[in-house]
Amino acid sequence: MDWSPFDLPLTDPRHPFHAMHMEMALDEADQAAAEDEVPIGCVIVSFKQGVIGRAHNQREQLHDPTAHAEMIAITQAAEALHSWRLEDCALYVTLEPCPMCAGAIVLARLPFVVYGATDPKAGACDTLYRITSDPRLNHRSQVVGGVLAERCGGVLSAFFAEKRRQGKN
Repeated sequence: MDWSPFDLPLTDPRHPFHAMHMEMALDEADQAAAEDEVPIGCVIVSFKQGVIGRAHNQREQLHDPTAHAEMIAITQAAEALHSWRLEDCALYVTLEPCPMCAGAIVLARLPFVVYGATDPKAGACDTLYRITSDPRLNHRSQVVGGVLAERCGGVLSAFFAEKRRQGKN
């Protein structure tokens, strides 16, 4: 019997479905970098309808501290579904969500969160907090971290290295 990578469970970060959608999130992160925004990208996939939200950070552009990629993509997805309940969806993001975004994920009832790089300063799914899986909350998300982690982290590292280099000139 032949083995396929699609035989992997969705809880496995190596699943090709995750890589495909994280590539889309990386495209969004590249767009953010081109706009001189912190390069974080997010894609929301409905298991019934496909991609229904796609965004990148826009805090500088919109002068809005809440304009994180996840927040914008959640709004798009809710509009696409005509519902604030994103129950049959997965959120893909290049950096582990912060407390604000993790809270929004729980409130939107997103059952599945996939992220690339961990965030040692604000990670709220695994690193500092576990908001998305806290049993004290009414809703929880399955979290899969580390999908294309090196590439996701590399985009951020390169962006901030360039910012530091520009600051020295």
